Amino acid sequence: KPHPKLAPYAHKPGQKSSKDAPATSAKQQNTGTQENLTLHDWMMVFAYIDEHPNSSQEDVVKHFATLQTGALVFTQSTLSRKLK
Repeated sequence: KPHPKLAPYAHKPGQKSSKDAPATSAKQQNTGTQENLTLHDWMMVFAYIDEHPNSSQEDVVKHFATLQTGALVFTQSTLSRKLK
């Protein structure tokens, strides 16, 4: 005996509707704008640290984030890992 045909889905498989998503207060990170720094960029950071030995890692991050000729965006934890 043949089975009856099923009605099509209300939404395409693989797509999640908003009612299927779990309730959370976490915010998604902005993933489209992050760029990796080049070796030349890190060499500039290390040269700045050598010239300013008394500045903190946070000061170094702020300095490069506010450059007029193209900001280099990285976090203090990334800088700490690179200095190891």
